[in-house]
Amino acid sequence: MDPIAFRIFGLEIGWYGIIIATGMLLGVIVATIRAKKEGLHEDTVIDLALFAVPAALLGARLYYVIFNWGYYSKNLQDIYKFRQGGLAIHGGVIAGVIVGYFYCRYKKIGFWKLADICAPSIILGQAIGRWGNYVNQEAHGGPTNLPWGIEVNGEMVHPTFLYESLWNFGVFFFLLYFTKKKKYNGQIFVLYIILYSIARFLIEGLRTDSLMIGPFRTAQLISVVLIAGGLFINSLLSKSNSTNF
Repeated sequence: MDPIAFRIFGLEIGWYGIIIATGMLLGVIVATIRAKKEGLHEDTVIDLALFAVPAALLGARLYYVIFNWGYYSKNLQDIYKFRQGGLAIHGGVIAGVIVGYFYCRYKKIGFWKLADICAPSIILGQAIGRWGNYVNQEAHGGPTNLPWGIEVNGEMVHPTFLYESLWNFGVFFFLLYFTKKKKYNGQIFVLYIILYSIARFLIEGLRTDSLMIGPFRTAQLISVVLIAGGLFINSLLSKSNSTNF
């Protein structure tokens, strides 16, 4: 598949960017609808998106560049080539959450309440965004004889982007369902962190392009930290049983 969708006055518009933008747009729409149901004005989500989305993109790129500095230190001009791929989800989520926290402090909105509203949108954006990896033929696994393998450079490999996308769609619908059963603010966001991290840890082991910290896969280490952190935060929130924080 040609990674270039079309050209405007010589400017190449890639499928990667279109897919990422589509995921973000749908995520904002879903969060806006959920915010209204929770008694928040729809502008709350839109205003947050204006700050959090650019921050998430920059965070995703910065994270990828930092943990792949061996290459980028010798190719500084490539740091700005977003259209070639190289956005790390963990970096995007971390940056988005930080911006969201300060936004809530400024607007005097309960952080965990807004985090619960946005959590399904985040995982939906991730589910859709993974298909950008397919277009760029990146984020795939090693060789496989399984019937659903995909061909990359003449070799059949694990479509790890597909595994993660399907899991993320499942988590999205589960979070929507569980919202009606949540017992305290923050529970939906914590479930998102834990469920996504479990799958990411397992799927990362199949990939051939993992960012590394020494002999360890960076995404797996981060996933373990997030699972542990999610369980700890869940324990604190369940004890506080806060509806306002």
